[in-house]
Amino acid sequence: MSVPSDMAAFVRAVERGGFSPAARELGLTPSAISKLVTRMENRLGVRLLNRTTRRLALTPEGEAFFHRAQRILADIEEAENEVARFRGRPRGKLRVNVGTAFGGHQLVPALPEFLARYPEIAVEITMTDRVVDLVEEGADVGIRSGHLADSSLVARKICDMERVICASPAYLARHGTPRRPEDLLGHNCLLFAGAPHLQRWPFRTPEGVREVAVAGTVSANSAETLVQLAVMGLGVIRLADVTVGDAIARGQLQPVLADAHHVEPLPLHAVFPHGRHRSPRVAALVDFLLEKFSAAPWRVPAARP
Repeated sequence: MSVPSDMAAFVRAVERGGFSPAARELGLTPSAISKLVTRMENRLGVRLLNRTTRRLALTPEGEAFFHRAQRILADIEEAENEVARFRGRPRGKLRVNVGTAFGGHQLVPALPEFLARYPEIAVEITMTDRVVDLVEEGADVGIRSGHLADSSLVARKICDMERVICASPAYLARHGTPRRPEDLLGHNCLLFAGAPHLQRWPFRTPEGVREVAVAGTVSANSAETLVQLAVMGLGVIRLADVTVGDAIARGQLQPVLADAHHVEPLPLHAVFPHGRHRSPRVAALVDFLLEKFSAAPWRVPAARP
């Protein structure tokens, strides 16, 4: 039937912001996408898109048709996924959006096992610490840490991560090991740039939780950069255990103030648009993530109080 192919071309062109990115996703040429959209406009007798050299803009009729078409295509995909459940093994392309820490330290090393288990799945990974719109990016699954702001997504909790305060043995040998939270005021603390709340480290006291405002000579917007600097002996860091767990296990970093540090659970979720949870590919990945990581296997016992 021609309507779904025309409709898919139109919806992808709007979602991706042009005929060229839609063409790459659908395996067609930009001119073919344009012809499909024009054919649909001719059939409907209305203009859906205003085309310029730089962008596509929806007409009022196109705006209404776009939202209805999105739902129709989602229903078609969901129906096909339901049938696929009875057909056997999950298959097809699975697009995953993931942060650099969990992606690099955990997901990528586990990927060969997942692909061996599901050889008919092809995985496309986008790794970024920027929160993206899964629908606009065309992602099937996002793996996100912290508070979930987008309530329109379905979420499955994988585990709770924990932040750990640590430094290299060489740094501690030169500058001494902090024994009390206020000792940090005399240490070089490496900070996450652009996150003022992470520059105040919480500790348990008899009077309750209090924060110590730390400072240092370097800040960075990359957790991996801070880990490298800490391993090189530049200062003290406070980062998620999924990021520092490997370095602690290798003896490159050593937890400090674990008996006083106030641990704030940092939830890790798999998130996906409504309807995608019925996809066999998505279900297979989520089940795999829960199986492999629900117990936070990267956590080093010494990092806990």
